[in-house]
Amino acid sequence: MNSAGQDQHSSVEIGVHRVIESALGRSFTIHLWEDRTRGEQWVPSYNSKGLGLVGDEYLRIAGNNAVDNGRRTFEFMSVLPGTHEIVFEKRMGWKFTAEERRVFQIHVTENGKG
Repeated sequence: MNSAGQDQHSSVEIGVHRVIESALGRSFTIHLWEDRTRGEQWVPSYNSKGLGLVGDEYLRIAGNNAVDNGRRTFEFMSVLPGTHEIVFEKRMGWKFTAEERRVFQIHVTENGKG
């Protein structure tokens, strides 16, 4: 656990999914890049019975009068043991379909071990 009380979770990419290991009752973060100049916004979909969203922050990395882009950080809490899925869709305000999707599988264990 780090000084912020977050799980020292691990992640690995398998095919098109990224897998994150977490312990029950611990939090983990997912960082995604957004270009708000283009109107991008990441929107997560997940089962709130297994995972809880406890933080959503945006850190502007590069910006001036014409540019606004940076890192979006989502913090989730592991609520139930088991395997859960979070699907992020990159949405644009004027489009009906997602421009990009990222899928994360979250493996939550009761004691932090497989």
